[in-house]
Amino acid sequence: MSFKKINNITGWAVFAIALIVYLMTMEPTVSFWDCGEFISCAYKLQVGHSPGAPLFMLLGRIFAIFAPAPQQVAMFVNALSAFASAFTILFLFWSITHFAKRIFYKNDETLAQGNILAIIGAGVVGALAYTFSDTFWFSAVEGEVYATSSFFTAVVFWAILKWEESSDIYADRWLILIAYLIGLSIGVHLLSLLAIPTIALIYYFKRYKPTLTGGLLAYFIGGVVLLVVQYGVIQYIPIFASKFELLFVNSFNMPFNSGAIFFLILFAAILAGVLLYAKKSNRYLLHLSTLSMVFMTIGYTCYVPTIIRAKAGVSINMTNPDNVMSLIPYLQRTQYGTQPFLTGQYFDTKPIDYKMTSENYLPVKVDGKDHYNVVGENIDYVYEERHLFPRIWSPQPNHVSYYRSNLGLADGEPPTARDNFSFFLDYQINHMFWRYFMWNYAGRQNDYQGNGGEPQNGNWISGINGLDKAMGRGDFNKMPDSYKNNKAHNKLYLIPFIVGLIGLIYQFKKNKLDAYVVLSLFFFTGIAVQLYINNTPYQPRERDYQYIAAYAFAIWIGFGVLMIREWLSKLVKNESSNAILATVIGLIAVPMLMASQEWDDHDRSNKTLALDHARNMLANCDKDAILITNGDNETYPLWYIQEVEGYRTDVRIFNYNLLGTDWQNLQMFNRVNDGAAVPMIWTKEYVGGFGNDNSYSVQEDPRVASKAINFNEVMQFMMDPNHSVASMLPTERKSSFVPARNMYIAVDKQAVLASGLIAANDTNVSIPDSILMTVKGNNLIRSDLSMMNIIAGIAREGWKRPLYVCNGVLGDGSVAGLENYLRKEGTLLKFVPNNIRPAVGGFTPVDNLDKSFNFFNKVYTFGKANTDKVYYDESNKRTFYGYRNDAAGLAIQLALAGRSDDAVKILDRSLAQISESSFPTEITFYEQTGMLFVQAYMTAGNPKKAEIVANKLIKYAADFTNYYVDLSERKQEGTVQLAFRNLEVMRNLTGIAQQAKQEDLVKKWTDAMMAMNQKLEAKSEPFKQYMQQYMQQMQQRQQ
Repeated sequence: MSFKKINNITGWAVFAIALIVYLMTMEPTVSFWDCGEFISCAYKLQVGHSPGAPLFMLLGRIFAIFAPAPQQVAMFVNALSAFASAFTILFLFWSITHFAKRIFYKNDETLAQGNILAIIGAGVVGALAYTFSDTFWFSAVEGEVYATSSFFTAVVFWAILKWEESSDIYADRWLILIAYLIGLSIGVHLLSLLAIPTIALIYYFKRYKPTLTGGLLAYFIGGVVLLVVQYGVIQYIPIFASKFELLFVNSFNMPFNSGAIFFLILFAAILAGVLLYAKKSNRYLLHLSTLSMVFMTIGYTCYVPTIIRAKAGVSINMTNPDNVMSLIPYLQRTQYGTQPFLTGQYFDTKPIDYKMTSENYLPVKVDGKDHYNVVGENIDYVYEERHLFPRIWSPQPNHVSYYRSNLGLADGEPPTARDNFSFFLDYQINHMFWRYFMWNYAGRQNDYQGNGGEPQNGNWISGINGLDKAMGRGDFNKMPDSYKNNKAHNKLYLIPFIVGLIGLIYQFKKNKLDAYVVLSLFFFTGIAVQLYINNTPYQPRERDYQYIAAYAFAIWIGFGVLMIREWLSKLVKNESSNAILATVIGLIAVPMLMASQEWDDHDRSNKTLALDHARNMLANCDKDAILITNGDNETYPLWYIQEVEGYRTDVRIFNYNLLGTDWQNLQMFNRVNDGAAVPMIWTKEYVGGFGNDNSYSVQEDPRVASKAINFNEVMQFMMDPNHSVASMLPTERKSSFVPARNMYIAVDKQAVLASGLIAANDTNVSIPDSILMTVKGNNLIRSDLSMMNIIAGIAREGWKRPLYVCNGVLGDGSVAGLENYLRKEGTLLKFVPNNIRPAVGGFTPVDNLDKSFNFFNKVYTFGKANTDKVYYDESNKRTFYGYRNDAAGLAIQLALAGRSDDAVKILDRSLAQISESSFPTEITFYEQTGMLFVQAYMTAGNPKKAEIVANKLIKYAADFTNYYVDLSERKQEGTVQLAFRNLEVMRNLTGIAQQAKQEDLVKKWTDAMMAMNQKLEAKSEPFKQYMQQYMQQMQQRQQ
């Protein structure tokens, strides 16, 4: 059998293995983060967040068509990722065998059987290593864009290798295909563009005699081509189209889209003219590059459906890019801001000026003619000084605090270039790239997100305890059980990493040019990504998915097999035998080890938590409710269950973080699915002309400073174009301002009772005459102004629409007062125009105990969390934390209302439905539900069950203390607050026992606390100093 046939058959076999693995471990429904958004947008061809992924939506729609029912749509879109990932493995296999073949196949010689087996073995081991790599496997089993993006990177890289291999005179057709694929990949994710410099290097190595200068020049040209695609094709084609559109519509009085259409015709004519000229004048490179541009542009036209669907007014229509003018900020991700790259500011650099970069336009009718009005400007600040390669650039207070803390800078002390570079190496490279890379091929400590420096959270490990301890991870055997039993604790013993290093050395020894090609791919899909995105501290989630350098490294893992074979050849002379033996060793040492360690934390086949969480939230809402969420994981699963499965489509869902945008507020004026339009005070015309002001200045008339003004009157004032001042942004455009700091919304008491929002026989009824609101500072954030409009609109229409919000939506913004009218109902907060009630047991008051009890006792489901068959990572556990926290709060209020049996029932069910294996007992900065359950059981008069929970907390605290005191002093300094947190929980437990008059428990828990404190002070100097500072602060407060 020929090598080609063996190569093809084995490649498809590896594809089948990868596909089976991914389909077996795939999540059967929606996942957290962006998956709910992408699946919803794919199912109905809607418009997701910028810069969009229209090709992914089209592909997802094709897969969704085959779903037998809406409930299976998510599974089929997830299957798209599984197939794309399996194809990625296929092309990786063929890429590895291509490079390996070049070592053995020279001068048209026939490949020996042993060499064929070695080449195939290298491909199998390398491809399967990537199959079971942590990051790639995670993306392969959910409906996100990264699996499909990896596929495009893999197929583009494979295609340039096929071009390199081909001696056909028409081989350059591969280059045209590559250009088309790159154009298509823009409609998935821009990561695929990072292969372009490597493609340029391969082109140079084949067409020219390689030299160092020539190679660097080729690399530079590849970088230029990357920039041309990134900016010239993706951004400037629409920008030029917008210039023509503005000229034709505003100057020539022609209809909308006429200028854009003219430009596209002109652009096509120019390309056709250049092609004809190049062909006639026999300028081959010009013809090839122009033809590549043509096909890349054809691929890029996958964005046309974005405009079409936005124009259709679909339910999910983020930023509403329904014309070429609004498409530009959509493509440029304007709403997310920009970060400096080569030059820019440090975090303490002051802006001295600004420059306008672009304008935002709103299509309107003026005297019956189409016209674009300017409604806002985008600006960039000009800083007093610019620094080279700025990494510590963000002025956000929490980022500044991190910079200063980790760099040892005192308040007011300016950072230096050395500080900047130190942050780049320690945080951006080590923590945000190298840590993720080593997860894949060295080992992973656990799934707890680290922010850099914590010895116990999310580090890479070797799995060799002594070595890990020497690297500052601490003694694994002394960690609490929740860490030791974490399924993401994967010990690979550095073996895949070492095999890859061996393979790297082998390839450089045998074929340096090919090794430089792979090294180039590794750099541009790894370190270069971090150079560009310039991460700030405190990312909301782990960002390992944005790197695919592990793909390139898998090629070297395959080459490691060839090196092993070379070593074995000294012992086993038969070439076929040593090739087979090397392959077997490679399979056992790398992919089999990786699969055995990582299967349990990548198997999502039984996970349904995101779906259940979305169903719980909507079941919590009354009919025709309005629900304001806070964050991706509270929003996207809700979009999915409404848009795809059609559940509770009467509820209108809005994200608080997006309430400041014009497009989300404009959607409120329309009916969506079965949800009626949202009542508001401001008009559609006013919202459409928002511009870029995210906040409004408060300029109060001294004559009304002590009075509260009717909010409806305030809005009428703000909507009057004659009432405007200089914009909050440093531009010449005028903006609305808030004429009063204190405002109120009038309450019709009879309408409240008639609506059923408050039961007439409720003993807690005390409906106020008005809802009072106060702007906290000098600015009113537009998101809060939108909330005020919604509440005022509901009030104007007789309180017929229930309003729910998630935790954190009201109270932390720019307006005070609205949070006083929130009542807990299940896990949501319901806005009720009832007079202020004090907190009950430290919790938001629950007006309807029966309703909340029913939710927790009968309605809520928790994604099979009552079993030990499903792995829940830290993001999932935070969802459980919310349920446990609310269950404890409800139980305490039930107990205080004389319903202790119901309180215990709620607590018992919560512990049973969310098992210890799914949500282990822990003490962290945000996790305190164990302590709350002790308090709740005590309040309900059940000290025995309280003691059971408390014992778990005490064991955790004792284990963590043992782990902590064994750390180096430097690591103790970084973790001292968490050690103190454990002690603080112990002190709180004794306080709970004292309040419940459980003297035996008070003594028992006090003794445990004192023993822990003594150990900490005896074995940790940082803790001792921290306690001294704490005691001094407490004494100062008492004075």
